Amino acid sequence: MHDMNDELLFYGGKTMKKPAWLLISIMLVLSMFLAACGGNNAAPEDNNKGNDNGGNEPTEEPEKSGEPVDGGDLIIGAGGSPTLFNSLYSEDASSSDIEGFVFDSLVGSDLEFNPTEDAMAESIEESEDGLTYTAKLREGIKFHDGEPLTADDVVFTYSIPLSDDYDGPRKSYFEALESVEKVDELTVKFHLKQVDVQFPVVGLGFGILPKHILGDVPIGELGDHPFNTKSPIGSGPFKFVEWKDGEYVKVEAFDDFYKGRPHLDTITYKIVTDPNAMLTQLQNRDIDFWAGVPQSDIETVEGFADSIGIKLESGTALAYTFLGYNQQNELFKDKKVRQALSHAIDRESIVNTIMEGRGQVADVPESPLSWAYNPDVPKFNYDPEKAKEMLAEAGWKPGADGILEKDGKKFSFEIKTNQDNKIRTDITVLLQDQFKEIGIEATPKVMEFSALIADITAPAWKYDALVLGWSLGTDPDPSGIFHSKEIENGFNFVHYVNPELDKLMDAQLQERDKEKRKEQIGEIQKQIAEDQPYTFLYYPEEFRAMPAELKGYEFHAKNPLYHAENWWFDKAE
Repeated sequence: MHDMNDELLFYGGKTMKKPAWLLISIMLVLSMFLAACGGNNAAPEDNNKGNDNGGNEPTEEPEKSGEPVDGGDLIIGAGGSPTLFNSLYSEDASSSDIEGFVFDSLVGSDLEFNPTEDAMAESIEESEDGLTYTAKLREGIKFHDGEPLTADDVVFTYSIPLSDDYDGPRKSYFEALESVEKVDELTVKFHLKQVDVQFPVVGLGFGILPKHILGDVPIGELGDHPFNTKSPIGSGPFKFVEWKDGEYVKVEAFDDFYKGRPHLDTITYKIVTDPNAMLTQLQNRDIDFWAGVPQSDIETVEGFADSIGIKLESGTALAYTFLGYNQQNELFKDKKVRQALSHAIDRESIVNTIMEGRGQVADVPESPLSWAYNPDVPKFNYDPEKAKEMLAEAGWKPGADGILEKDGKKFSFEIKTNQDNKIRTDITVLLQDQFKEIGIEATPKVMEFSALIADITAPAWKYDALVLGWSLGTDPDPSGIFHSKEIENGFNFVHYVNPELDKLMDAQLQERDKEKRKEQIGEIQKQIAEDQPYTFLYYPEEFRAMPAELKGYEFHAKNPLYHAENWWFDKAE
């Protein structure tokens, strides 16, 4: 589940500082992302980015031949700020976006999420017992400072999470990895303690770090090293230029990229946390690209798209949005109560009104795009009367003010979400109204994203309920979110515990037969749906606005910036 962007991330949000898995990414599909900016101290305000040749001598307009043309600057609008640029330590989508420009990995993925050998490894060979993977690097790969990338850098990178001093969030990705061995300058062997079917997809998808820069840094200090924020050097298609915190990150084409120089000269990732401001900046062409156009703004964007030279691309995102319950709170410990809460929510109304029909109701923690998606699970359709009955059976009775009470405690709680996501903030208001109908007092609390993540993750866990999203990994393993081992330092911040499912989640990671593994994961999805640690709300349809003259773009359900090195401006458009 990797390809630089293939970890578990929050969807439709911004940053995060905790461990985890699978980006089933994390955004929480805190459904996270996108940005850009440029220049010196301020974001560029040039409205002709697609026709800029970087300030060089004027060039003759090319014939409309369909052949890629080099040149031009793209400004991406992003709702969240990155935190750092090192995939072994970052946990948010914005950081992952920048890492995808700056670093490269041993394996990639195609549009159907299959692993590909079009990245730094020209081949990956698996031993017959599934315990050894041999990676052969391409010749001529360089870091941005001109130093060659060799097997030493791969061994160095993968030795980091194996160290006892590693304090980053990716530890669980490497639990099966025993050692990394250099065979020769371009060959590396990965030795596993046990079969891990995700390792060749997820484990081999991390950005390779330069040993000649970081090799002498104590591993316990790597997470806070200035390399991650001031001067990240990778081997990816774009070189880091600068980061103005809260404003933008700028990268430029790497001339010696092993696949060939990217066509675009620069990409500026501009942080615009207010969706209304993002819409205005798009209309003014202060940004060129916005991967998270809210469903409620689609008609508006369609109305001005032609006049300002942009287009919309859309498709189902590899993500879902949910209402999560903190099971440390006595209100949510009983699964029958959680089921009742799900019955009280009109998810069809969320999709049809707030989402304007651009999405579908979710019932499981996996996307319909996945090969392991199981639609045959318990469902808790909108039925407020049944919700009331179930709550009454659980001992909740109306008090004098109409709010349900039990043992002197009111059924009253707070729902947190991130302020930069208009859909989510609207959902919390709707939830407040619908819960009120069954005698529950729910109060929305909208927060800045990084503050929200600090509240909901270890060691704080300072929340009652939350509306967030997960950007899923291309491998369907649910362990990173729902395994009990992920409570203390992982993404299981709802404190969901099911010992039998823990065993099954462990077992499916060692099942090499894909059909058998699909059955195991299907059973996991069925039990999670029964337990309702989340109310699964919807699978979003994602809309991405971009210049009409942008060519080479492919819609990847997980990664909006998929193969940005192939993008180019057709100036004859």
